[in-house]
Amino acid sequence: MSSSRSSSVETVDAASPLTPLASGVKRRVVVGLSGGVDSAVSAWLLKQQGHEVVGIFMKNWEGDDSDEYCSTRQDFIDATAVADVIGIDIEHVNFAAEYQERVFADFLREYLAGRTPNPDVLCNAEIKFKAFLDHAMRLGADCIATGHYARVRFNETTRRHELLKGLDPSKDQSYFLHRLSQHQLATTLFPVGELPKTEVRRLAAEIGLPNAAKKDSTGICFIGERPFREFLNRYLAHTPGPIRDDRGRTLGEHVGLSFYTLGQRKGIGIGGIKEKGVARGGGDHDPWFVARKDMASNTLYIVQGHDHPWLQSHTLKADDVSWVAGEPPAADTWPRLAAKSRYRQADAGCTYDEGPAGTGFCLHFAEPQWAVTPGQSAVVYDGEVCLGGGVITGAQA
Repeated sequence: MSSSRSSSVETVDAASPLTPLASGVKRRVVVGLSGGVDSAVSAWLLKQQGHEVVGIFMKNWEGDDSDEYCSTRQDFIDATAVADVIGIDIEHVNFAAEYQERVFADFLREYLAGRTPNPDVLCNAEIKFKAFLDHAMRLGADCIATGHYARVRFNETTRRHELLKGLDPSKDQSYFLHRLSQHQLATTLFPVGELPKTEVRRLAAEIGLPNAAKKDSTGICFIGERPFREFLNRYLAHTPGPIRDDRGRTLGEHVGLSFYTLGQRKGIGIGGIKEKGVARGGGDHDPWFVARKDMASNTLYIVQGHDHPWLQSHTLKADDVSWVAGEPPAADTWPRLAAKSRYRQADAGCTYDEGPAGTGFCLHFAEPQWAVTPGQSAVVYDGEVCLGGGVITGAQA
């Protein structure tokens, strides 16, 4: 973000998401305690600031949460132990019905359509910052807090809240929060957003939190650590079809297009194929990657080599757009915008084009983006400010 623009904003005190608070002003804050170290330290920081802190543990999945892959029970035990050490009350709330209706149903629809959704983005917008926020307000909360690595800042010039990246670049989670609205940001605190993860771990150990060394969660509960295809097998029909390369050669048979995603390397099922005269972009022994899915012909296309042209895109299109400010980026910001088409990706400079009548947008990148995947989120940034984004519908070279 340019220095001139930075000077026109005022950072909101960590104790308030609304306006800078006078010293000594306290709030009733409901914290989402997940059982992890980030939310635990968030609750402790708020308690240290003198706020009235209440913990909520959210149960978002039912069915097989007692098996080896889902840690809900242990997470609740850990959250309860944290609340005891900090000295706050904790409540167990079941949002499984809301999750099933608002997140999981969409998750399955997207996979059935051949796309690869990001349920964490929708879960944040619909559960953690909607169902949970509504419940917290019924409890008399002034605001909520989570352990996300992000920040909120109030822009005095625009009179709007801005979503900022977390200061630890390796843990920044603004990508997953890009669908949050002004109301949601105005009632949310991210206490660890100003801290590096190493400091959060150090504080947790110093405080004596029982989960100080707990491993970070690697996924949403209903999938957990299980093989992803094993999970999808329960819900999606198998419709086998041909696997072809970029020259049209049939190399094998896939188990159903829903079970593959662009850029996928493992689990394609063509191990052992060694042919001369391989496709562009690879050598005889280069790995194969999923490059295209043709739903009409039920064909899976694969290519050899990470840098194959079919895996490179200079342009993407997105719809189902959500902007943090409630409106698209102002035209004067377009030359300096950057974007991510997947979470673990550096910001890439791009030019921005609005779709007709606000139906979506196009992003044009100077450098090709790898395996741009329909269903994933394209998230737009102006420096450290996350502006919002949309769901990728397609890409082209």
